[in-house]
Amino acid sequence: MLPDLQLPVVLSSRGGEVVIRRATVTDLSALVTLLSDDAISAARGDRGDDADVEAYGGALRSVLDAPLNDLLAVEAADGTVVGTLQLTVIPGMARRGATRMLVEAVRVASSARSGGIGSAVMRWVMHVAAPATGATLVQLTSDAARVDAHRFYTRLGFADSHIGFKYAL
Repeated sequence: MLPDLQLPVVLSSRGGEVVIRRATVTDLSALVTLLSDDAISAARGDRGDDADVEAYGGALRSVLDAPLNDLLAVEAADGTVVGTLQLTVIPGMARRGATRMLVEAVRVASSARSGGIGSAVMRWVMHVAAPATGATLVQLTSDAARVDAHRFYTRLGFADSHIGFKYAL
């Protein structure tokens, strides 16, 4: 848990107000649904099968217990979880000892997309959450196939400055 984040936070979007709060174990089903809500994630194994509940539950507990991580839930006015993201603070030596905030697993429910929720959440990360933790850089990766997401991040001011590599074990 990142103690410097003052949560919950109410944000305004074109689709109405949303609340960003820390995810809890009771959010597991909603989080898994969000992760499996697109073809790219489903192709990588995020299918939300009942057989995977134990694996997802263990991962959720690990993230929630890690001191430099936070897993957030984004709630609509009716209490429905319509978004999620994971934040990780990474102290570093590069860039004169800069601290980075890594943003991972950003998801907005397909039924709530194009309502400004993603923009409101990412602007909060960039202008409130990251500075609150001492981060001087916000970074993220996005699957090469997510062309719409790339346009979204570019519109927010992110630069596609690096090429990422992964090695599957």
